[in-house]
Amino acid sequence: MAERPYVIALEEHFQDPELGALYAPLDANAAAHVRERLESFGDTRLKEMDAAGIDFQVISHSAPSVQKLDVESAVRMAPLVNDRLHAAIGLHPTRFGGFATIATPDPKAAADELERAVTKLGFKGAMIHGLTNGRFHDEPFFWPIFERAEALDVPIYFHPAVPSPAVIEAYYKEYIEKYPIILRAAWGFTVETATQGLRLVLSGVFDKYPRLKVIFGHLGEGLPFLQWRINMTMARDNQSGRGFREVFSEHFYVTTSGFWSDPALLLCVQELGVDHILFSIDWPFAPNQPATEWLHRIPFSADDRAKIASGNAKRLLKL
Repeated sequence: MAERPYVIALEEHFQDPELGALYAPLDANAAAHVRERLESFGDTRLKEMDAAGIDFQVISHSAPSVQKLDVESAVRMAPLVNDRLHAAIGLHPTRFGGFATIATPDPKAAADELERAVTKLGFKGAMIHGLTNGRFHDEPFFWPIFERAEALDVPIYFHPAVPSPAVIEAYYKEYIEKYPIILRAAWGFTVETATQGLRLVLSGVFDKYPRLKVIFGHLGEGLPFLQWRINMTMARDNQSGRGFREVFSEHFYVTTSGFWSDPALLLCVQELGVDHILFSIDWPFAPNQPATEWLHRIPFSADDRAKIASGNAKRLLKL
């Protein structure tokens, strides 16, 4: 049996108690066993990593982070959260890395905190959760963040959050009482985040910042499956420059977080290439063990499994 590759998981979460208290009415992490794991950087987290054969986690704050806070609160909290995460990583530096929390309600402050987190704290990029108080991040208002990410050569990870109240009212209100997960991983997360990805491509931000790299979880929120059709139909509008498929395949990386399907993975590899696929779990919202068991049996060569398990992450995040 071939030696198992080094395993890096990079959509793995924590929750800062002070920040979590600010969005408690929106908190999806209220279950005691979930909250315990989110706040653990020692025994619980490491034991579950060891049991599943996970060598390294890149840790990020859970949704909705600071994206739904007012400007003052977001700017105040982001560096506090990053400093606390940095201290926790320092206790286990061979097992943990970090994605920064950034105050997107103030893009200049967010860009400055991204730079501090990368250059001073050793973080590997940043994670943004959903919309910023109802605004998609392709708006030029947010482009200082992308300019700084390109300059630092670090990716921005776009993670879902619960859709805006207007979307919930229009799309989901009849079903949320019986099926509350429809707002989250079952559908709402995917629709909103895929829309963000489409808007990013159409905005021209990747032409302005041609070395910008972004990460989408959950095997790209459906966009790899749809990109051929999006590309073909957008051509009817006389789209100039690079098509959607070319831009998406160059600038987007996708992770396997919470999505361990052989057919879906094969489709993503066919559309994006194996070098753009990164292993992730979405812990503690998804369990470690089934994810790593799947990783080691995916129908790829040992070299390609090693790329997905850690090689691509090492290259993208400079680990």
